[in-house]
Parts: sequence; C-alpha cells; structure tokens
Amino acid sequence: MTAKYEAMLIFSVKNGEEKIAEMVEKFKALIEKNGTALNVDEWGKRKLAYLINDEAEGYYVLYSFESEADFPAEFERVAKITDGVMRVMTIRK
Repeated sequence: MTAKYEAMLIFSVKNGEEKIAEMVEKFKALIEKNGTALNVDEWGKRKLAYLINDEAEGYYVLYSFESEADFPAEFERVAKITDGVMRVMTIRK
C-alpha cells in the first residue's frame, strides 16, 4: 500500500550551484526508482534561522512523492550520509 509523503532537504551552498543541481536530481532519481515523484519544488537559497556547520544560508528543496511505507526511512538514511545535505525531514501527508 502506498502513501503520500513530503521531504524537505537543505543543501549546503558552499559547494556551488552545479553540485546543488546534481544533488536535486540525485534525490529525484532515488524517489522515482522507489516510488512516484509528484512534485519537486525548489525554494532556492534562504537564510537559516541559526548556523548549521558554520553556514548561514542553505538551498531548500521540497519533494512530494508517493511510495511504500519503508522507503521514507531509506530516503532519510541516504540523505544523512550524503555530503552537502545539511538537514532532512520527511513527513506523511
């Protein structure tokens, strides 16, 4: 049985725009491999409420997708071990 999820990722901006675009596509491909990508909403560069790894800005991307119940945990695991990902949060809609 599938459910709808949203995942917010904050990417580091210190690696440059090319690296950010590469990571956005990497996570979109991961979603499409394990479910259905409904929407990828790039919010862009935003000021953080507090410093994360001595960085004051991050690049926000909101992924909406539909998948089996076990995939969001794997998605977060991959995001947490990927260099350049500052934060990740996944919720069920």
